[in-house]
Amino acid sequence: MASTAPSRLQDDRRCFACGPDNELGLRLHFEYGENSARCRVTIPAHMSGWTGMLHGGIVAVLLDEVMAHASIAAGVRAVTAKLEIRFRKPAPTGAPLVAEGTVQRRRGKVFDGEAILSDGAGTIFAEGRSRFVAV
Repeated sequence: MASTAPSRLQDDRRCFACGPDNELGLRLHFEYGENSARCRVTIPAHMSGWTGMLHGGIVAVLLDEVMAHASIAAGVRAVTAKLEIRFRKPAPTGAPLVAEGTVQRRRGKVFDGEAILSDGAGTIFAEGRSRFVAV
């Protein structure tokens, strides 16, 4: 008998954000630290909202995904229960971006995360807070 139940989350490698087999996805690659994750990405112009500006939904995906990967770094697969975003400045398309996320608190199966999307040189485009639940 197994000591723990298998995760209900199965990785089919087709995640829109990080799936390497999703030809229409972002195919993000992550670096991991202690309870943290980071990715560097340049988003093409076809994912813009207004000309030269990254669509807000894609900003949300980047922040959500980096916080999800921070929970993976903490040893747990989890799903988003709540996501809050503060948009500070329009993020550019076609320019290098850095998304960084951390697990701030853990209470049983519940994780609280924080993330930023920046240019990597001090300009912050958006900030996120999340609540994830382990499954």
